[in-house]
Amino acid sequence: MAAERWMLQTKRADFEEIARCHHISPVTARIIRNRDVIGHDSVEKYLHGGLEDLYSPHLLKDMDAAVGILIEKIRQSKPIRIVGDYDIDGVCSTYLLYRALQEVGAVADYEIPDRIKDGYGINESIIRAASADGIDTILTCDNGIAATAQIRLAKELGLTVLVTDHHDIMKENGEEILPPADAIINPKQTECSYPYPEICGGLVAYKLVEALYEACSVPKDKWLEMLEFAAIATVGDVMKLQDENRIIVKEGLKRIGKTKSLGLRKLIEKNNLDKDEITAYQIGFVIGPCLNAGGRLQTAKLALSLLLSRDEEEADRMALELKELNDQRKTMTKQGTEEAVEQVDKLYREDKVLVVYLPDCHESLAGIIAGRLREHYQKPAFVLTDGEENVKGSGRSIESYHMFDALVGVKDLLLKFGGHPMAAGLSLKKENVEEFRRCLNEQAALGEEDFIRNVWIDVPMPLEYISEPLIEELNLLEPFGQGNEKPLFAQKNLSIRSVRVLGKNRNAVKFSLATEKGMPMDALLFTDGDAFMEELGSSRTLDVIYYPAVNEYNGNKSLQIIIKNYKISKE
Repeated sequence: MAAERWMLQTKRADFEEIARCHHISPVTARIIRNRDVIGHDSVEKYLHGGLEDLYSPHLLKDMDAAVGILIEKIRQSKPIRIVGDYDIDGVCSTYLLYRALQEVGAVADYEIPDRIKDGYGINESIIRAASADGIDTILTCDNGIAATAQIRLAKELGLTVLVTDHHDIMKENGEEILPPADAIINPKQTECSYPYPEICGGLVAYKLVEALYEACSVPKDKWLEMLEFAAIATVGDVMKLQDENRIIVKEGLKRIGKTKSLGLRKLIEKNNLDKDEITAYQIGFVIGPCLNAGGRLQTAKLALSLLLSRDEEEADRMALELKELNDQRKTMTKQGTEEAVEQVDKLYREDKVLVVYLPDCHESLAGIIAGRLREHYQKPAFVLTDGEENVKGSGRSIESYHMFDALVGVKDLLLKFGGHPMAAGLSLKKENVEEFRRCLNEQAALGEEDFIRNVWIDVPMPLEYISEPLIEELNLLEPFGQGNEKPLFAQKNLSIRSVRVLGKNRNAVKFSLATEKGMPMDALLFTDGDAFMEELGSSRTLDVIYYPAVNEYNGNKSLQIIIKNYKISKE
């Protein structure tokens, strides 16, 4: 595992004044400042923001033009085909647009590219098929902004094309390269005045639904009842839970328990979750992976069909199938990760950039395994697998390594590549794999400091400060996730009064701890219990990074801490 460096957040503000103004504790005020929420209105919106704080869809460039075109096509009964993407964001986007077009009486269907056969985004064969099927209008979601040549072909074939997307826009000599679509809704456009452009494809689609419903005099309740899908897409696409995104997720989670989607209810049921208490974590690590599993191992249309299903038996069957596919994906990922770690430990431990070749690994899992390697070693990692013709790969990076720029530096070895600073995809010939590894490592300007993981502490808070009211107040900061991480507190020199391993899989450690002042506190650590006990040895003192919680058992409540990171004091 990578070494850790514990760092204390030192952002400054008048925490007492923020606390007084917003009726919160100085501890909570400090955490909010650490999330870069600054100014009275921003703090108020962070704490209490609701639907009234969402931005108008009309602020998105080309929104009104797109709605006008759609209304005219609907009036003329012209066939519209939605072209989505095979991940959770693309599936939710397609669901939202298809449901909306059905609601307003459009003649509409959908197409989702196959991950292996088609690759990402709209392609020439999808466009030619639409033309052959007599489709009049293509409406993209979560893709299309980079499909300049493909959309040019669509226009040559006489199709109307509307693009909704959220991905970065390519530039050449400072000029945006945009496809020749009839309307482009993407908040990343230079000329778009949308206040918060860091939204996912599902939220862009949701904004179009809102504007379309408004123009067609569909009651507000109708578009609010689909809000949970914009929330699921936002969490699933790992968008920052800041500004509008945070409100969408907070409001969407509240609505999941009453969702109109029979399929979503069935998926929640199959995973033994409480539909009225769904968290962002459960979306990110349970529901989302199930919806993604279809696109990884079979077809994303399975997830979309589940969400659209209105038949109890059919929805039950598809929900179970997706859960089983995700269980299969988890097993395959675990096997692939173990093989990758073994390969690194044996052959590439000293490499700055990890390049692991797993010829038999399913190519849709390469990115997940690369992410696991990055977490384990705190190094940029590429996982390569055998594609149909050549070797394909995915990479995941660390903050100090710009992955896309690194691939530009070895582009002569690659057949195709794309990405951004933290992630990338590529293909190359098998005979170039070793040279690819060598060149990346030769060119990498990384030092030992880059391979130490920074763990940021919000407040060095003694356990004596923990109380039920403080824990309740911390709930105001939810939902937690990317960009709005769960707060972390720290205390040194805790005495271990007792310790034991729990759980069928021995993956939890239960402590009774005490501070230097003698205050007792129960604690839980989720890890390999036997390995921890071996590491602990005879030591009986810990430094911990923790999150406070209330333990409820048999109607009794007690305070405890959940240990996130620890250091054992060597005696």
